[in-house]
Amino acid sequence: MNEHKLLNPRRLSIAAFSFSFAYLISFLFEGQVLYSLLEMHGVNVSAFILAAMIAHFMGLLICGLFVRSQVAAKNIMLGGMGVCLVATVPFFFAPSSLWLGGLIISAYFSGCAVAAWGFFLRAFAPKNERIKSCADVLIYSNLLMIAVNVVAMNCSPFIGLSLAMLCLVIGIAFIWILPVGQENEHNKTFKNKTHGGIKNPLILLCLFVFIITINSGLMYQVINPAFEHLTWQVSWYWPCFISWRLLLCATCL
Repeated sequence: MNEHKLLNPRRLSIAAFSFSFAYLISFLFEGQVLYSLLEMHGVNVSAFILAAMIAHFMGLLICGLFVRSQVAAKNIMLGGMGVCLVATVPFFFAPSSLWLGGLIISAYFSGCAVAAWGFFLRAFAPKNERIKSCADVLIYSNLLMIAVNVVAMNCSPFIGLSLAMLCLVIGIAFIWILPVGQENEHNKTFKNKTHGGIKNPLILLCLFVFIITINSGLMYQVINPAFEHLTWQVSWYWPCFISWRLLLCATCL
């Protein structure tokens, strides 16, 4: 089996999680699409954001205890992402109790999907390439998020929501075609492939996550509220501000 075929499961898992994670950070987890929808209808933002965060972390903690095989991880991801897709539909309609319920359900099952993907990371990525795989996911998902945010802020929150759900559908499709049962063969092929230690890549990845977190916090809590009357300029400032950091991380890792 050639190297390209051996890398396919890893690439498929990265693509699947990048698209599904783009849905998460553009909508569920303090996403600009969610902010835009809540503000458009005059709904209290803080209650929704806090509920989503708590539910997401509960999904991460609880689901992580039950994933013991690739088949289970695949089923959890497919089921969780499918539930998220259905639970997001009420946001196309007027605010109701379905909004908060759908958000909590989506946040919980997205946490389950994130925890389940960790099994694929361990199964398909050699130890010395797992940090790079994590960085790839962060880069691709953030680029997708930027595109969704720009559309949501300049066109319509509903179009942005549709794009976020499209990312989720694409993620489901990649998970669906992801082969399982190849862990032993893949790890055996790459067990002797090393590129040095992981200390420096790990430091760069942690620094990258730290900077992205600071940037996102500033954007959502400072820049957006202060310059909300300049929607077009703010929506393009965000991509310019973050894109060069993404490219820098990709180059370093």
